[in-house]
Amino acid sequence: MAYIDIFNGDADGICALAQLRNAEPRESTLITGVKRDIALVAKAEVAAGDRITALDISFDKNREGVLKALEAGAEIFYVDHHFAGEILERDKLTTIIDTDSNVCTSLLVNGHLKGKHVEWAVTGAFGDNLKASARTIAAPLDLSEEQLALLENLGIYMNYNGYGASLEDLHFTPAELFELVRPYATPFAFVEEARETFDELETGYQEDMAAAAAVKPTRQSDKTAVFILPNETWARRVSGVYSNDLANASPARAHAVLTERPDGTYLVSVRAPLENKQGADELCRKFPTGGGRAAAAGINALPGDQLDAFIEALAASYS
Repeated sequence: MAYIDIFNGDADGICALAQLRNAEPRESTLITGVKRDIALVAKAEVAAGDRITALDISFDKNREGVLKALEAGAEIFYVDHHFAGEILERDKLTTIIDTDSNVCTSLLVNGHLKGKHVEWAVTGAFGDNLKASARTIAAPLDLSEEQLALLENLGIYMNYNGYGASLEDLHFTPAELFELVRPYATPFAFVEEARETFDELETGYQEDMAAAAAVKPTRQSDKTAVFILPNETWARRVSGVYSNDLANASPARAHAVLTERPDGTYLVSVRAPLENKQGADELCRKFPTGGGRAAAAGINALPGDQLDAFIEALAASYS
């Protein structure tokens, strides 16, 4: 019997697993990848009796992998907040899935653990740009604004680290970053003891965001804005967090950040208006390789000849 932990490579996936492995320490095989690499369950080599934990990856994108693992005799604990489609009912499958736009996987794990490692849940929620939800669950901790800012920054930096076309684009692979945070019961302890890691993430984030801020919008109105970033490593790293930054700055507007890829396609990050966190997933699923959740979604490889159609669909969705 083996333990297998499968998780999204962003802040939410890592912070969700940090909570679980602080509450239930165990040695496990880690399966993860860049943030957009979500069809992960099928990558597991599964045998009868294995226990799989799957976090922050769409059930809809992993249904076949889940079925195969169950047929092999594995037991699966699945927690997520993305579009799920039809959820299977099986004796050895336990699911906690909630697609509400104010929920993330770290918050669901926090509820499951009854707040046992809530500081990591706060960090994950901040990383997923759920500022109000993060502050709500942090309220009983009576943290100072400085402490809240530290958790928010750490969440943003961890989320930023997950973006990229490949692991080579990242400062730390998600598995490496999880192993770095795993020993610490709280993110405060992590930042204090692993300051070099925090500083490297912070420096990279600040430099990449400065480069993104220099890019002018391709299309902009009071309802939507589209930014196209070049085929550069920094642009691939910053696409998701820059989308969040734009959304926070203009909460009544929907935003799309597209990053050019070498093959002529675009990596797309979409953020619904914070004042109406709906529709991003439906929009992205209209295009090949699209998916996500109502408030924040994306397209892994938008064909170049569909760029105009995407921009028009964005405008129509939020007109």
